Amino acid sequence: MTKHPMLAPDLVRNVEASCLCLRVQRASRAIGRRFDAALRPFGLNNWQFTLLMSLNRPEPPSMNGLAEQLVTDRTTMTKNLQVLERRSLLEIQPDARDGRVKRILLTQTGRDLLAKALDHWRIANEAVKASIPPESLAPLRAGLDAIARQ
Repeated sequence: MTKHPMLAPDLVRNVEASCLCLRVQRASRAIGRRFDAALRPFGLNNWQFTLLMSLNRPEPPSMNGLAEQLVTDRTTMTKNLQVLERRSLLEIQPDARDGRVKRILLTQTGRDLLAKALDHWRIANEAVKASIPPESLAPLRAGLDAIARQ
């Protein structure tokens, strides 16, 4: 088997050294594992916690609005919501003005679970923040937010 000249070892090392996607994926998995461990006693993973927390607002979001806010597609959102709905942590209801629009409401059971999980989330969040130099936190947040808006 002949090696393709474009895939020389130096090129591979260069991609590994410069690839932002690789770094974000590695960091995301490491952070996700930490939050998953913290939230496991409540039967939640980090995505489910984020999803429920996004519902904790005075006006229930629409399915599309929530998907946009969390930068995911509607199909993935629906699938994840159904798991939480089966646990009675949220309800999906038609909008009062437009029945085609689905609103997602956090139930009291969902609020109670979030309240219990919040301290564990805080501990995990502080641990992750402590691993980053304090002067890097604001620029890191700004950079990640800029990427998410694209």
